Amino acid sequence: MPAVLSNAQKRYLRGLAHDLKPVVMVGAKGVGPSLLAELDQALELHELVKVKVGAEDREQREVLIAALVEGSESDLVARIGHVAVLYRRSKDKPLVILPKA
Repeated sequence: MPAVLSNAQKRYLRGLAHDLKPVVMVGAKGVGPSLLAELDQALELHELVKVKVGAEDREQREVLIAALVEGSESDLVARIGHVAVLYRRSKDKPLVILPKA
């Protein structure tokens, strides 16, 4: 289960994610096991990733992002339009040091 991030921690992570490019793209096939495996690998390597969701409908985007968060056991840091920022602390080598909650 992901840890609950405070507002200050989310603000810090949004600042770090500002210059990042989307690493994972969700297309017409939606969220499947292969996409979740790719996202899991990206989160383990980078901890903080941007995901671009290709759905045009806002409700569909929200459903896909919720499925990504639940399937990857990550935290949703920010969502702007078609892009979501996800964070999950690495099990082996944590790279991002969060400010105190």
